[in-house]
Amino acid sequence: MMTLMRNRDFIQQLTERLSGPLPGQPAQLKMTFAYRAEQLLLNPVPPPDARVAGVLLALWHDDHEWKTVLIQRTQNPRDRHSGQVSFPGGKHEHSDGDTSSTAIREAHEEVGIPPDNIDIIGKLTELYIPVSNFVVHPYVGILREKPVIIPQPGEVEAVYTPPVSHFRDENNKSLRELRVGTGAIMKDVPCYLVENRAVWGATAMILSEFIELTDQL
Repeated sequence: MMTLMRNRDFIQQLTERLSGPLPGQPAQLKMTFAYRAEQLLLNPVPPPDARVAGVLLALWHDDHEWKTVLIQRTQNPRDRHSGQVSFPGGKHEHSDGDTSSTAIREAHEEVGIPPDNIDIIGKLTELYIPVSNFVVHPYVGILREKPVIIPQPGEVEAVYTPPVSHFRDENNKSLRELRVGTGAIMKDVPCYLVENRAVWGATAMILSEFIELTDQL
């Protein structure tokens, strides 16, 4: 009973924080490399031809901890984010309606979470990804039940379900030399490490804001 009450308190407090002022870009920029931070500050408005995407930061309580789900995308030479670790999500389709529906649909397609298992409680700060020309809308969703993960064949190489506390631990942060989809090599890229995989870019920026938002909850 106490656990249930604590979980309800956490959800209520998180919902309230998501509806108020967000940490925003300053929190996001803590987990990006210097060149990208500079470009985002110099060009804060996405170009008019930018595409729109929705992603889901799913949360569920298991083994006394709040967990989330990340996917490693399958290697694909046509995908600028090939092989990277990200939240479930993808391009907004006209049939989705709003971008929260995009996030829910993609979570169902990519990791098998049924839409009726997801309660969207708010949205983090959107961010622009120059390399793929996407404006990403990150949503926070509470799962009513522990998910049965079903990776999408051909799209999802691996699935990770780390606890949120993993990203609070400074030992799980690093600076890495990374090769991007274009083949370019970037040095000193801030990232989180999940099972020795680097979580960087937009996903790390979203996580950085979420961790700051939920501090002391």
